[in-house]
Amino acid sequence: MISRRRALAGLGALPACAAPPLGAQEAPLRQVARARGHVFGTAVRADLLADDAALAALVAREAELLVPEWEGKWDALQPEEGRFEFAPLRAIIGFAQRHQQRVRGHALIWHAAMPPWLPAALAEGPRRAAAVMEAHLTAVLRETREAIRDWDVLNEVIANPEGSDNPSPTDGDLRPTPWLSALGPGYPERALRLARQLDPTLRLTLNDYGVEADTPHAEVKRQRLLRVVRGLVQRGAPLDAVGIQAHLQMRDPFRPEPFIAFLRALRELGLAVLVTELDVREPDALAPSLAERDAAVAEYAGRFLAAAIEGGVRSVLTWGLTDRDSWLVKEPAVARGDGAATRGLPYDEALQPKPLRAALARALGGG
Repeated sequence: MISRRRALAGLGALPACAAPPLGAQEAPLRQVARARGHVFGTAVRADLLADDAALAALVAREAELLVPEWEGKWDALQPEEGRFEFAPLRAIIGFAQRHQQRVRGHALIWHAAMPPWLPAALAEGPRRAAAVMEAHLTAVLRETREAIRDWDVLNEVIANPEGSDNPSPTDGDLRPTPWLSALGPGYPERALRLARQLDPTLRLTLNDYGVEADTPHAEVKRQRLLRVVRGLVQRGAPLDAVGIQAHLQMRDPFRPEPFIAFLRALRELGLAVLVTELDVREPDALAPSLAERDAAVAEYAGRFLAAAIEGGVRSVLTWGLTDRDSWLVKEPAVARGDGAATRGLPYDEALQPKPLRAALARALGGG
């Protein structure tokens, strides 16, 4: 969900700098979650972990599970065909190992974050596309086998019910992408089977967005995702989990019942479900004060998190920890048009905890 970030050659020892203090009674989120059999994690970037000692300390304290924001995507890993760059991803893995954390991978097959050579290669036809897919997955899964035991094999493959990727009713439920054009509607199953062949014990995840709200569009996408997943399961494709991105938008209503029913339908298929990229976009009309804004964000996210936990989610990852590093602030496509910085993550620009952090603690801790 982000534009390209600068890569690092590696991540050395972090400068000594303590994370901002919590209140006397506040345990780290990773500890709160673990006490109830849950997992809390966050997206990270290797450059920020290297350059911002306070942020690095906060990540080390709060998160049990890390996901690379950019470093596991195709453009970062294979910028030129056959030339792989693993150093930035290795830096995140090394950070996690030093702080008793785990890493999940993101993302092997996606229609975005493609290096310039890849769309051209896919356009050469199915044989070429299949070879390119196999070469990439083979190299990446061999490299990360010891450190990453869960990968988003498929990212954002479901068609949206609005916008330019809305197919006709006869085109099925998959988003039109270079992968679909090159390999046809069987490409998700091909990718899953290849990943299972390369690493028989890896958890294989399909990750997608836009299924949380109580809106007609979200309901259509929930049904599309369920149809695709049911088809994969019925054909015996090796799918283990579904990731719910949860880029929440407060302008959309949220009602627990349809979302919980959706999660339970996925669970009935034998799949794990996790929240992979949680953050919150504030509504078009902001509350008058920062305190009221933060309280509204926490209330909205809290209702979502309670429903997610009730529906069987056990792992929750935020898409970053602090507002100052959020794509909701940095990316023009999603930043607020009025110039206000969105306050959609658990810590503010000064790395101070906000009510959203308390909402996460309540949900993960069973409160």
